[in-house]
Amino acid sequence: MWSGPRNMSTTMMRSFGARADTKCVDEPFYAAYLKLTGLRHPMSNEIFASQSANPTEVIADLTCPSERDPPIFYQKHMTHHMVPELPRYWMGDCRNVFLIRHPARVIPSYARKMEKVTLGAIGFPQQLCLFETATEVEGQIPLVIDSDDILRDPERALCALCHALETEWDPSMLSWSSGPKPEDGAWAPHWYDAVWRSTGFGPPPGDRPVVEPDLRAVYAEALEIYETLAAHRLTVAN
Repeated sequence: MWSGPRNMSTTMMRSFGARADTKCVDEPFYAAYLKLTGLRHPMSNEIFASQSANPTEVIADLTCPSERDPPIFYQKHMTHHMVPELPRYWMGDCRNVFLIRHPARVIPSYARKMEKVTLGAIGFPQQLCLFETATEVEGQIPLVIDSDDILRDPERALCALCHALETEWDPSMLSWSSGPKPEDGAWAPHWYDAVWRSTGFGPPPGDRPVVEPDLRAVYAEALEIYETLAAHRLTVAN
């Protein structure tokens, strides 16, 4: 599942993690991304201590499941983590799904957590690039699902997604217990406060927030990318 930040990605991990037949991993390339870019994020030391920063090791963990693992391996990936130095070939061993969200919802949410908002930081151009890569390695248009469609009717949207993935629908995907989960990344205390309080999907989406004037240039570029991906989004029947 390829997503940018502030895009309901952890909620979707909660949903799949509620299935008895699913194992989840949370942003496995985060440490590698920080090492390659030299960036420092909140809880960077904890991130490096919790996961490998070696891309070869990470890819092996993603593509060589143990026989003891459950049949579904849900990988939550952040698109902005996939800097050019990180290999993409392994995507051909996965079924790639792209979780999109309107930038008018992403940008204000991200700005509440981080001082600086850039197009690259919210992952929109990387998501489009990865979509194109997935199209090439899968030999088909990969699945795209919109966060707003999920919030409007979680059961209908998730049923449609499971059907498209040729996976049996499981009603347990609609709820979970509150609090941290074993698969949560080391950064969870900084980012996951709302998810830790949740026991299911939130209310239907309301009006889109107004983007502040100083972020409207970023918004315009992100909107163009969002609309390109949204043209392929999964149809959720009424």
